[in-house]
Order: sequence, then C-alpha cells, then structure tokens
Amino acid sequence: MKKIKILNIVGARPNFMKIAPLFRIYKKYPQIDSVLVHTGQHSDDNMSGMFLRSLNVPNPNYVLNLDKKTPISSISSIISGLEKVFLKEKPDLVVVVGDVNSSLAAALAAHKANIRVAHVEAGLRSRDKSMPEEINRIVIDQISDILFVTEQSGINNLKKEGIDESKIFFTGNVMIDNLIFMMPQIDLSPIVEQTGLTDKSYIVVTMHRPINVDTKEKLLLIKEILEKVIKSTGLKIVFPMHPRTRNNFKYHNFLEEVLALKGHILTEPMGYIDFVKLVKNSSLVLTDSGGIQEEAAFLKVPTITLRESTERPSTIESGANMLHPIGEIDNLMKKIKTSINTNRNLIKDIPLNDGKASQRIVDIILKHSK
Repeated sequence: MKKIKILNIVGARPNFMKIAPLFRIYKKYPQIDSVLVHTGQHSDDNMSGMFLRSLNVPNPNYVLNLDKKTPISSISSIISGLEKVFLKEKPDLVVVVGDVNSSLAAALAAHKANIRVAHVEAGLRSRDKSMPEEINRIVIDQISDILFVTEQSGINNLKKEGIDESKIFFTGNVMIDNLIFMMPQIDLSPIVEQTGLTDKSYIVVTMHRPINVDTKEKLLLIKEILEKVIKSTGLKIVFPMHPRTRNNFKYHNFLEEVLALKGHILTEPMGYIDFVKLVKNSSLVLTDSGGIQEEAAFLKVPTITLRESTERPSTIESGANMLHPIGEIDNLMKKIKTSINTNRNLIKDIPLNDGKASQRIVDIILKHSK
C-alpha cells in the first residue's frame, strides 16, 4: 500500500472549520500520513486555540513564528517557515483551505518547491478585487493541481479562467460537513439561555471586513444600524466582536457608546459550538463574513450580507441570503423586515451540502496519488 504524506495548512479561524472534517476522514486510511501546520496568522486564544479545541482538531505538528507587521512580512515569513517544514517532512501534497493570506503563502511555497497543491474551496469569486481574499483566491487557483469546488459558480469561474477541467472536482462544502458532524453538540449548547435570550428573540451580527470597519465613517454607520435595528424590530442584537472591529471602535472612541446600547449584547469571539447555536436560533444574521453565509443558509436562517457582492451566490439562489452595502440604512431596514418574515420552508438546499464533501475530497486525493 503506497503511503501519502499530506501537509495541511491552517492559519486563521475560518480555516479550522474546513480542515477539521478532513482530519476525521484521514484517520480512516492508514496509508495517509497527515501533518498539520499552523502559520500563526490568528494566534489569539479566542481566535485560534479555543476554536481548534472546540472542533477537536489535533494539536498542530508545527506552529510557525509569524511576522505580523504587514501582510507582506506575514506572507514572506510563512513562505520561509514552510520551506524548512517542507525540507524536513517531504510531503507529497500540500492542502490549503479557503482564501486567507496563510493559504496564499502556503500555495506559493509549495508550488515553488515543486510540491503538488490541492485547494479546498476553489473557484469562489466576488468580482471585487479590492478584497485581499479575492486576489488570494485567483492566485491560489492558478497554481493548484487539484481544485475542490463547493458550488456550481466555482466550476463556471474556473473554466472561464482557463483552468484545465480535469483538475476541477465538485465535492460540496467541508464547512457543512463540520456543521452536520457537530450538530449534536451544537444542539446541547446552553448559550442562548445563558445569554438571557429565547429562540428568535435576537439578531446575530458579525462585522470584520476592512472595508466596513476600518474608517470612522463606516463605524458610525454600524452604530446607527445597531440602534435602528433594535428600535425598529424590538429584537435584541448579539454581536461577537472581532478584535479588529473592537480595536477600531476603541481607537475612534465609539466603543463605550456601542457597549451602552440597550438591547445590544456584545461578546468576545465565541467558540464554534456556541456561535452556531446562536445563529441557528436567531431571527436573522447580519454579516460581512463569507462562511457564515453558507452556515446560515444550511440552517435556513435568513441572512443579509453587508457587502455589494458575494463569492457565494448559491446562498442567494437558495433564498437564504440578500446583499446590501453598509450604507442606505432606510433600505436596509426594509430588507431586515422582509428577511425576518421569510418563510424558512421556502429556503432551498444547496447541492452537495450533505456532509460528505470531505470523504469525496479524500477519495479523489487517494485516487490521484496512485
């Protein structure tokens, strides 16, 4: 039986949900030697350690010493650190997930070292090149040897960009694999009651994109949205605040005002189980995140994505998600009212969101290693 060594790269919180189900499948195959490398992109315990533990991801075999001064220094230090790991481990395949800088750096390092690259969550495109993630996605896909796609739009995008069709595989979404696997634990979470809430009595808000949280003007808009949502809907808001968002509110001297809003529950970033339980039992999700759009769509929770575009159009096609830029607050309030009253039974399932994507991925990896 031919052995295959797979080096798996994680760095930021979204990566962890995507790598966890793959490790559960790897365990089934004695010919797979799986190695986990944490680049250190998210090293705060709330953003990394706590999340890995809640997902039962094994401790990383390597944790890189990341230079976080700038995106360029981060990418450079990841490439340098991975070169040493590659020389020691001599992997047959490097698996990168998603679109964060750690994934870009790992794909570039592996490509330059003549190691095959597999990209999980390939082909997603927002058409917004002001988003760093969009550039990362395009570059990673162009240098990957195997591309695992979550939705039909990904296949269409890769074909338009000239990617060889023999490299493209529609496998479904590993994040949904993870959600399905963790659902028994999610259902047991007491977080809704512990937070003093009842089902459908609140809206979940997450905001972290630089375009939405890096200027005083946008932060004022977020504060106004929170105030108007509480006043117009009578619902409470649960806002697990990303460190970037919190730091920017604090820098512009708005944090205390946000904390003082009645009906607003501000929390630190949460573990996976508690956060998904809050989403599942909410009336609505307001977010600028990518993955949360997919999780909410699977849970049939109406969502408004506070952006002008999404790389996950299947969530809109399913009837779960709407787009709205962070401005135009009066129109946003109308969309919020419409979304809260959505008939959830009419939200359609997204193809291949069946909990089997990670198994399909590993099957294809093994087939291509022969």
